[in-house]
Amino acid sequence: MKMIYQYKFEKILTIKEKEKSDARTAYNEALKNFEQVAEKLYKLLKKKEELLDYQQVKLTSGLSVQEIRHNQLFMGNLEKLIEQCQKDVIEARYRMNLQQERLKEKNIEVKKYEKIKEKDFQKFLEVVKETENKQMDEISIQQFLSKG
Repeated sequence: MKMIYQYKFEKILTIKEKEKSDARTAYNEALKNFEQVAEKLYKLLKKKEELLDYQQVKLTSGLSVQEIRHNQLFMGNLEKLIEQCQKDVIEARYRMNLQQERLKEKNIEVKKYEKIKEKDFQKFLEVVKETENKQMDEISIQQFLSKG
């Protein structure tokens, strides 16, 4: 008689692995979004720095009132964009951290079921070994009795 191992929580483990995979996908998307928003903020800050440098150079050589107004207006709009982008970065970081925590939780759940499966399989192997030993004992007894 051949014994076949069947893990009683196999369907649950499969579901947990799917949830973990979904959580990993969600985390990767949140990470990508965070990186994009952070890159946008970096570019805006760089543009502001370049504008300030440009204004410094132009102030020494002389600027018209029109240019000064134009630069101030541009700087004001740029600072509003930077402020909004900073909020977007904070929100994206929060979502990324939330998804990372969710992924950790799903990872722990999968590991629990894998550990249970591992222990269950070891018990199964012990039962198989015991069964084989009993069968060998019975065969030995039968052979002894048939020779006697």
